[in-house]
Amino acid sequence: MKPESINHILLMVSNVKKTEKFYVKILGKPIHKDKDSVAWKIRDTKLFFGLPFKKLRGNVFNRNHIGLNHLAFAVRTLNELKKWEKKLNDSGIKNSGIIKDKYKNQDYIWFDDPDNIRQEFYLHPPNEE
Repeated sequence: MKPESINHILLMVSNVKKTEKFYVKILGKPIHKDKDSVAWKIRDTKLFFGLPFKKLRGNVFNRNHIGLNHLAFAVRTLNELKKWEKKLNDSGIKNSGIIKDKYKNQDYIWFDDPDNIRQEFYLHPPNEE
Protein backbone atom coordinates (compact mmCIF):
# COMPACT_ATOMS: atom_id res chain seq x y z
CA MET A 1 0.00 0.00 0.00
CA LYS A 2 1.28 3.50 -0.88
CA PRO A 3 -0.05 7.01 -0.32
CA GLU A 4 -1.82 8.49 -3.35
CA SER A 5 0.30 11.64 -3.46
CA ILE A 6 1.83 14.34 -1.27
CA ASN A 7 -1.00 16.61 -0.09
CA HIS A 8 1.15 19.43 1.26
CA ILE A 9 4.58 20.49 2.44
CA LEU A 10 5.11 23.15 5.12
CA LEU A 11 8.42 25.00 5.29
CA MET A 12 9.05 27.34 8.20
CA VAL A 13 10.36 30.80 7.28
CA SER A 14 11.49 33.89 9.15
CA ASN A 15 9.37 36.44 7.25
CA VAL A 16 6.15 35.58 5.38
CA LYS A 17 5.99 38.85 3.39
CA LYS A 18 9.61 38.53 2.23
CA THR A 19 8.99 34.89 1.29
CA GLU A 20 5.83 35.76 -0.64
CA LYS A 21 7.62 38.53 -2.56
CA PHE A 22 10.38 36.05 -3.53
CA TYR A 23 8.16 33.11 -4.56
CA VAL A 24 5.63 35.24 -6.48
CA LYS A 25 8.45 35.80 -8.99
CA ILE A 26 8.71 32.04 -9.50
CA LEU A 27 5.30 30.53 -8.73
CA GLY A 28 2.94 33.40 -9.46
CA LYS A 29 -0.07 34.36 -7.33
CA PRO A 30 -0.45 32.32 -4.12
CA ILE A 31 -3.61 30.28 -3.43
CA HIS A 32 -3.57 31.38 0.23
CA LYS A 33 -1.99 34.06 2.34
CA ASP A 34 -2.46 35.52 5.80
CA LYS A 35 -0.15 37.12 8.37
CA ASP A 36 1.33 33.73 9.37
CA SER A 37 1.56 31.80 6.08
CA VAL A 38 1.46 31.82 2.30
CA ALA A 39 0.84 28.88 -0.07
CA TRP A 40 0.97 27.82 -3.71
CA LYS A 41 -0.37 24.71 -5.42
CA ILE A 42 1.82 22.65 -7.72
CA ARG A 43 -0.33 19.98 -9.37
CA ASP A 44 -1.84 18.06 -6.42
CA THR A 45 0.62 19.32 -3.80
CA LYS A 46 0.19 22.48 -1.75
CA LEU A 47 3.42 24.19 -0.72
CA PHE A 48 3.04 26.27 2.45
CA PHE A 49 5.54 28.69 3.97
CA GLY A 50 4.75 29.65 7.54
CA LEU A 51 6.13 31.26 10.64
CA PRO A 52 7.59 28.93 13.30
CA PHE A 53 5.12 27.85 15.99
CA LYS A 54 7.44 29.14 18.72
CA LYS A 55 10.49 31.38 19.02
CA LEU A 56 13.84 29.60 19.18
CA ARG A 57 17.16 31.37 19.60
CA GLY A 58 19.42 30.92 16.57
CA ASN A 59 16.59 29.39 14.53
CA VAL A 60 18.02 29.39 10.98
CA PHE A 61 17.81 26.88 8.17
CA ASN A 62 20.81 24.62 7.56
CA ARG A 63 20.47 22.07 4.74
CA ASN A 64 23.29 20.00 6.27
CA HIS A 65 21.30 19.22 9.44
CA ILE A 66 18.90 16.31 9.76
CA GLY A 67 15.68 17.15 7.88
CA LEU A 68 15.11 18.93 4.61
CA ASN A 69 18.12 19.43 2.34
CA HIS A 70 16.31 20.89 -0.67
CA LEU A 71 13.10 20.84 -2.67
CA ALA A 72 13.18 20.05 -6.40
CA PHE A 73 10.47 21.10 -8.86
CA ALA A 74 10.27 18.76 -11.88
CA VAL A 75 10.44 20.11 -15.43
CA ARG A 76 9.90 17.93 -18.51
CA THR A 77 12.23 19.35 -21.17
CA LEU A 78 15.60 21.07 -21.44
CA ASN A 79 13.84 23.95 -23.21
CA GLU A 80 11.54 24.38 -20.18
CA LEU A 81 14.58 24.32 -17.88
CA LYS A 82 16.21 27.04 -19.99
CA LYS A 83 13.04 29.14 -19.63
CA TRP A 84 13.22 28.75 -15.83
CA GLU A 85 16.86 29.81 -15.91
CA LYS A 86 15.87 32.94 -17.85
CA LYS A 87 13.00 33.66 -15.45
CA LEU A 88 15.32 33.36 -12.42
CA ASN A 89 17.89 35.64 -14.07
CA ASP A 90 15.27 38.16 -15.20
CA SER A 91 13.88 38.20 -11.63
CA GLY A 92 17.33 38.89 -10.17
CA ILE A 93 17.41 35.55 -8.34
CA LYS A 94 20.97 34.26 -7.94
CA ASN A 95 21.22 30.70 -9.25
CA SER A 96 23.66 28.03 -10.38
CA GLY A 97 22.75 28.15 -14.05
CA ILE A 98 22.08 24.81 -15.72
CA ILE A 99 24.43 22.16 -14.35
CA LYS A 100 24.58 18.33 -14.35
CA ASP A 101 23.56 16.19 -11.39
CA LYS A 102 26.67 14.12 -10.66
CA TYR A 103 24.58 11.11 -9.59
CA LYS A 104 22.05 10.87 -12.45
CA ASN A 105 23.66 13.03 -15.15
CA GLN A 106 20.45 15.12 -15.30
CA ASP A 107 20.35 18.87 -15.84
CA TYR A 108 19.12 21.15 -13.08
CA ILE A 109 19.35 24.67 -11.63
CA TRP A 110 19.58 25.44 -7.92
CA PHE A 111 18.82 28.66 -6.06
CA ASP A 112 18.33 29.64 -2.43
CA ASP A 113 15.28 31.45 -1.06
CA PRO A 114 15.43 34.32 1.49
CA ASP A 115 15.92 31.81 4.35
CA ASN A 116 18.63 29.94 2.40
CA ILE A 117 16.31 26.99 1.76
CA ARG A 118 17.71 25.37 -1.37
CA GLN A 119 15.31 24.91 -4.30
CA GLU A 120 15.88 23.31 -7.69
CA PHE A 121 14.30 23.05 -11.09
CA TYR A 122 15.23 19.49 -12.06
CA LEU A 123 14.90 17.96 -15.52
CA HIS A 124 12.65 14.99 -14.83
CA PRO A 125 14.16 11.85 -16.36
CA PRO A 126 11.82 10.64 -19.13
CA ASN A 127 11.87 7.05 -17.84
CA GLU A 128 10.90 7.98 -14.23
CA GLU A 129 7.30 8.18 -13.10
